[in-house]
Amino acid sequence: MGFETARQLGERGVVVLLGARDEGRGEQAADTLAQQGVTALPLHLDVTDPASVAAAAAEVDRRYGRLDILVNNAGVAGGFSGPPSEAAVTDLWEVYETNVFGVLSVTNAMLPLLRRSPAGRIVNMSSHLGSLTLNSDPELPFAGINMVAYQSSKTALNALTVAYAKELHGTPVKINAALPGIVATDLNGRQGQRTAAEGAAIAVELALLDDAGPSGACLSDRGPVPW
Repeated sequence: MGFETARQLGERGVVVLLGARDEGRGEQAADTLAQQGVTALPLHLDVTDPASVAAAAAEVDRRYGRLDILVNNAGVAGGFSGPPSEAAVTDLWEVYETNVFGVLSVTNAMLPLLRRSPAGRIVNMSSHLGSLTLNSDPELPFAGINMVAYQSSKTALNALTVAYAKELHGTPVKINAALPGIVATDLNGRQGQRTAAEGAAIAVELALLDDAGPSGACLSDRGPVPW
């Protein structure tokens, strides 16, 4: 998802900084995109390491002095798949560390740079599985899925999106939750029905919103999704 989002943004003329905790894979991805005519530069970033996050923000500041777009794409499903009554705190912590705490850490580090942009944009990659409305409706297929760590982390991410939208109201910075659908990625063992290109489309759309676009919204490529 991250690679495809970077590719589509790059095709639209965006200079892409590829945040990657594995520096070798980040460089490989950047090289692959460069061969496709996309300007992409690797940026070492482990969202669970505060020192790494601070260093990445400092590097962006040194290179460019501002940041126009932040896509919070890093996410994990975790190893726990049992019922909530059998979950341990560590099972949720493993997922929240990346999906929630990492987003908070990176957003706060990059926000001063985004405020320097004439039209800063933040995109949080969420999921339909984070929607309380969809998951509490017994008539919908989501009701049969009960991945307590992953689903609750995406619900928390949605709440973060709303909270930042309140803070940033009246500024040029917009923040939204993007829902890519069930995409075939390593996260789900390539079991999704949608391609990475299809899933990335909504993230790219929200990253390039004009001034009339929404902030604090939860959106898929088919329109608004209830929280």
